[in-house]
Amino acid sequence: MSDLALTSAAPTPRAIRPATLPAAQPDRASLTVWITILAAMIGAFMAILNIQITNASLLNIEGGIGTGVDNGSWISTSYLIGEIVVIPLTDYLSRVFSFRNIMLSFASLFAAFSVACAFTHDLPSMIAMRALQGFFGGVLIPMAFTLVFTKLPQRQQPIGLAMFSLAVTFAPAIGPTIGGYLTENYGWQTIFFVNVVPTAVMVTTLYFTLERQPLNLGLLREGDWFGIATMAVGLSALQAVLEEGNKNDWFGSPFIVKLAILAAVSLALFVANELIVEKPLVRLRLLTQRSFGIGTISAVFVGFALFGSVYLLPAYLGQVQRYNAEQIGTVLAWTGLPQLLLIPLVPKLMQRFDIRYIAFAGMSIFAFSSFMNTTMSLNYSGDQFFIPNIVRAVGQALMLTPLSAISLGSVAPQDAAAASGISNMMRNLGGAIGTAMLATIVTKREQFHSNIIGQSVDLGRDVVRDRIASMTEYFMAHGMPDPACARHQAIVALGNAVKQQALVLGFSDAFAVIGIVLVLAGIAILLTGKPKSVVAGGGH
Repeated sequence: MSDLALTSAAPTPRAIRPATLPAAQPDRASLTVWITILAAMIGAFMAILNIQITNASLLNIEGGIGTGVDNGSWISTSYLIGEIVVIPLTDYLSRVFSFRNIMLSFASLFAAFSVACAFTHDLPSMIAMRALQGFFGGVLIPMAFTLVFTKLPQRQQPIGLAMFSLAVTFAPAIGPTIGGYLTENYGWQTIFFVNVVPTAVMVTTLYFTLERQPLNLGLLREGDWFGIATMAVGLSALQAVLEEGNKNDWFGSPFIVKLAILAAVSLALFVANELIVEKPLVRLRLLTQRSFGIGTISAVFVGFALFGSVYLLPAYLGQVQRYNAEQIGTVLAWTGLPQLLLIPLVPKLMQRFDIRYIAFAGMSIFAFSSFMNTTMSLNYSGDQFFIPNIVRAVGQALMLTPLSAISLGSVAPQDAAAASGISNMMRNLGGAIGTAMLATIVTKREQFHSNIIGQSVDLGRDVVRDRIASMTEYFMAHGMPDPACARHQAIVALGNAVKQQALVLGFSDAFAVIGIVLVLAGIAILLTGKPKSVVAGGGH
């Protein structure tokens, strides 16, 4: 990810105010500082890794906790919702409890709730543990980014940024592969134990290298607690509507109606509160700036595509092609690994060309890779995804850093932290919404195509009767001597074939939606103003 640089790619992290840490030395950083930076990068790597690590293993996890495939997206989106909630809080919490205390305690709790995920036995407990894991891991990415700017002198910051970009690019590339290998060889529970040792190394190192700072508990009185509460309730209710609406007949269900009302009221109160209070949790007024506002809209679309595609591809390979977790991880690796080579070249392109056109080119290439997957058949498997995945990797590498530069390039320096937090939060929100919506689209379009195909499978047609007769003979020749039973099995097999073909078409339609969303993102980015300066950064 690069936002996943994530992925898939990665939204720019929210830089915490430099006042939370001592100023960087003017000449060169000491060995202790570099050790601190490296340790923090471990945290950023692990936090991003855990967005992707479950995707290749969703079918195994679903079976392990006794839930169906239509609930699998909860496992991914609950982690994202946890991150979305905590990202705007990171700066505030670090000022109240100190940067060091928050980083050490949240990293430890991140590992603890990661282990707790391995011991869940049903969907509600898995959702709760993943959400808490995302909440406590969400601070690690912006805090690692912050250390680069607050601990390193300016001339050494590009080195720190390069380390950060490579960390957050390699994590999503290797995440599904690690998850798939561990699942197939040691069980799906082991993917939640991989955080323990790296986190222990990180926490131990930072315990000795980060400076102690006093608590500032008086700031608790200044907290935008109403905004925090309404945002958390509103986002959680919205996600529940998106996840459960498909299974409960949407607004035909009183439960979904109540959740939708709760989401609408909570989010409306949140927006109103943020526009009124003196010290809002999220400074929404920044969205009135043309480039930042439109860039944020584009970031939502990009998040939809990035996280949605990382959910959709493993779901297709698992449900249609019956790939195991390790095979899925191998296919997904090619969506991220090429970015390790391409992303370091993007800053040079940004120096020579209008970054809006670079971002537009990246989004167009990513969209093209999605449209390449709209003509899938039952024979469309891992080998056929190789070229689209390479094309997608090129597109993602080109669009992520320029998109961040476009959004933040027009923002005043004193507003950069708040603007970066909004951009990051909205991109993750787009990913959470996209994952849920794409799961619904696959289900609905499968039903649609099944009805269409089913209309042509009429016993009155000679070709259908011939197919059933041929399959009946096959079953009779393979251990089913009773003609009636063999004919019944032939009809069942024909029905399953119709369902499988409809499912493939449903996934094809979902990839088309991703392509359309990326086209909209590209159009939006062209409507922004030309940035005054190029913003260095990458990230989650």
